[in-house]
Amino acid sequence: MGTLYLVRHGQASFGEADYDRLSELGHKQSRRLGEYFAAKGITFDAVVTGTLRRHAETFNGIAQGMDLKAEALAWPGLNEYDSEAVIGAIHPHKLEKPTSPEMYRHHFRLLRDGLSQWMAGVVSPRGMPSYREFVHGVTSALDHVRAQHHGKNVLVVSSGGPISTAVGQVLGTSPETTIELNLRIRNSSVTEFAFTPKRHMLVTYNTLPHLDDASYKDWVTYS
Repeated sequence: MGTLYLVRHGQASFGEADYDRLSELGHKQSRRLGEYFAAKGITFDAVVTGTLRRHAETFNGIAQGMDLKAEALAWPGLNEYDSEAVIGAIHPHKLEKPTSPEMYRHHFRLLRDGLSQWMAGVVSPRGMPSYREFVHGVTSALDHVRAQHHGKNVLVVSSGGPISTAVGQVLGTSPETTIELNLRIRNSSVTEFAFTPKRHMLVTYNTLPHLDDASYKDWVTYS
């Protein structure tokens, strides 16, 4: 039996012109996770990441933290959906940069509604695949891990959407539950699957063992 560790990227740049890069804290979270893996004696036989900059930067931080010498297999199916396109499909006006708790809540209410309609096939966000195609991108990565890495430790670095989708597919959750899983996932969190050549089994979801110490309480982020 193998173990698959799915890691969400470190804190990115929410509200900035270029979201797809880690913040200073995001880099620290990633290196700290690598240090945790090293301290626990966890090693990886294979690494698979999405192709976004924040995925690469997160993996680089993990690799630095654990002194890991490994090449990552880039898998576009592990890339995040375009949240602006999802919101734009149901809200025609560009949102202002959120500067207050209410503006953040409004943003995520629209995102939840847009995701629900995209998943149901009601809307087709500009430049995005159908939800069925998005799911296939995620499940194809899971299939690859089962087929190629039986009995090994595998690291996947991705985003909240693909990771929650992977969990939803393994558990057979409803679209509504998958959305809630997505919107609760934390930066640099670890989700663990055990796997055989036939299936994946959820062991843990959205954990932050590397940030458990009180000195890291301000390192817990969601965006």
